[in-house]
Amino acid sequence: MARITLFAFDTPNARKISVALEEMELDYRVKVVDITKDEQFEPSFLAISPNNKIPAITDLDGPDGEPIHVFESGAILLYLAEKTKRFLPQDPRQRVQAYEWLMFQMGGFGPMPGQVHHFLGLEKIEDQRYGLQRFSRETRRLYAVMDRRLAATAYFAQEISIADFAILGWVWRHQRHQVDLADFPNVQAWYQGMMDRPAIKRGFSVALK
Repeated sequence: MARITLFAFDTPNARKISVALEEMELDYRVKVVDITKDEQFEPSFLAISPNNKIPAITDLDGPDGEPIHVFESGAILLYLAEKTKRFLPQDPRQRVQAYEWLMFQMGGFGPMPGQVHHFLGLEKIEDQRYGLQRFSRETRRLYAVMDRRLAATAYFAQEISIADFAILGWVWRHQRHQVDLADFPNVQAWYQGMMDRPAIKRGFSVALK
């Protein structure tokens, strides 16, 4: 019996977790929460995720041997990394870098392209115009930040870490937020290398809807 349940749908934030679970070689099962049908607002899910958002996990083997619920993708990544002692650098400086780039993703490279997705979905061009201009510019700026970082190091925290998993979930949707990775060659090379990893391929092939 799988000890971890992943509550998810096919979104960038959920893919971060399916990728991490595969890379960490953890046994888990998936419970699809269909956000197109508002299943995230059901009381049973609210008990697991107080913010009514996916992803969330339940681990029957929590820190004290008792079950634990964890919500918010960044918190889940940190929890899993600490649980397994994997993908969080032991070197103190590199660990700080992993924290920094994880927060970079959570605070910027997620919310900003997410707004691009939103405005692209509007039917009227006049409703799209300002939002797309504002958030597309910021999204491209964030890609440039990542491209400069990856010009100097193979991974965001020098060695592969949960920061890479977090960012990967959103670069995966680069076409949807209208970014050509050829414009950011270091990001493109990193992305291709990440997507070639067998565990990451499994993480993206897990059925989440």
